[in-house]
Amino acid sequence: MARPFGVPEVKRKWNRLLDDFRPAIVHLHNIHSQLSPVIAVEASRRKIPVFWTLHDYKLACPAYTFRDSQGSVCEECVDSPRSVIRKRCIKGSFPASLLGYLEGRRWPLNTICKTVTSFIAPSQFMKCKMEQAGVPSGKVTHLYNFVDDGKFPASVVGADARRSETVYVGRLSPEKGCSTLCEAFAKTAKASLCIIGDGPLRGELEARYASDRIRFTGHLPWGRIKEILGTSAFLVIPSEWYENNPLTMIESFALGTPVLGAAIGGIPELIQDGKNGMSFQSGDVDSLCAGILAMQSKRDWDHAKISRNAATKFSATHFYHELMRLYSAA
Repeated sequence: MARPFGVPEVKRKWNRLLDDFRPAIVHLHNIHSQLSPVIAVEASRRKIPVFWTLHDYKLACPAYTFRDSQGSVCEECVDSPRSVIRKRCIKGSFPASLLGYLEGRRWPLNTICKTVTSFIAPSQFMKCKMEQAGVPSGKVTHLYNFVDDGKFPASVVGADARRSETVYVGRLSPEKGCSTLCEAFAKTAKASLCIIGDGPLRGELEARYASDRIRFTGHLPWGRIKEILGTSAFLVIPSEWYENNPLTMIESFALGTPVLGAAIGGIPELIQDGKNGMSFQSGDVDSLCAGILAMQSKRDWDHAKISRNAATKFSATHFYHELMRLYSAA
C-alpha cells in the first residue's frame, strides 16, 4: 500500500541500478503502483533526461480513466481533486479512493513536470487532456504507438475474399462498450459479430446474446486473430471511455481492415471518414446500428491502401526514428 508514495526500498534499489547501469536516458512506462514517480525524481536529480510515455490519465485522474464509480465520463478531479473521494471513483471504495487522492497530493502534477524532460502522448487527445490538466505544452510530444513489422501482411486480403462478419477484439468490460455493441448487433438484421477476448462481462453477455449471428471465441493467439480480423468486413471499437491510442485499431489498419469507431477519446483522430472507417456516437445503440449499416453498404473500401497508409504512420521504423529524434534533442 505504501509503494505508490515512494518507499525507501524503491529509492535505494533504483539508485543502485542507476549507479550500475549509468543510463544516458530514462524512459518510463506505467510506474505508479509499484515504483512511483520517485524514480523520475531521482533520475532528474542526477541530471539524466527523463521521458515518460502516457498510457492513461493518472496524472490528472486518480482513477486513471476519467470515469467515475457510475461509469460516466468525469473530469472533476482536474479542478477539484477531492472529487475522487466524494464520488468513490476507485473501485467504488472510500479507502481506495482516499488512497488515490493522497497519492495525488504526494505527487502533484507541477512537481512531476519539473522532473520530466518530455511526456510522450500516443494520441493528440491525450496531449490535449494533459495540457488542459496543467502540463506545459512544450513538455508533451505526440507520437502514435506502432505495430510490429511482422504484423503487416505480405499481401492484403481484398474485398471479394472477405467475410461479411464484423469483429471486436478486446477486454469484455463496461468501459469498452461491449453491452452497447451486443445490443446494436442484436437489433441489426443480417449483421454478424465475432467477439474475441475475455473479461468480467463475458458470462453475462454470452448468456444473453450468443446466437448464430453473435459468437464469442474467448482469448485467441495473434495468429488466429490476424486470420479472422484480416478477412473480416470491419472492426468495431465501441468504447465508452477516453481511449488513448487503441493498438487493436492500428493493427486492424495494418491488415487493411476498416474500423467503425466510437467518437470518443483518441479514436476519431485515427479515422478518415469513408477512407479507413467511420464513426458513431459513443454509448448510443441507435447510432451504432446506423454505423453498422453504413459500413455494410460501402462496397469500395481500398483495403490495400488502408494497410499502406498504416505502414507509413504506424510502423516500428517510423516510431524508432521519431523517438531517437526526441532523445537527441534532450
